[in-house]
Amino acid sequence: MAATIITTEDLQEFKHKLLENIKAMINHQSGFAPKKWLKSPEVRDLLSISPGTLQNLRINGTLPYSKVGGVIYYDYEEIQKVLEENRIHNKF
Repeated sequence: MAATIITTEDLQEFKHKLLENIKAMINHQSGFAPKKWLKSPEVRDLLSISPGTLQNLRINGTLPYSKVGGVIYYDYEEIQKVLEENRIHNKF
């Protein structure tokens, strides 16, 4: 029986493909199709944060937003981007 050598890059590629497939299955199964623009209550529910925390994220510039009239809107893709940029990788 021949041995197959798997590199770190092979495992990383497998992980990314697996995660993409899982995300696609979850989104398809739940019927979740995110809207482009979310209002404050939707963002609070999405991130499980309080109104004050959301306000702090706006004030300190962590979370970009648009304001039309008196309504604040958040770009769903920007929220995802902020989460990705602030990901912490602990190595134990």
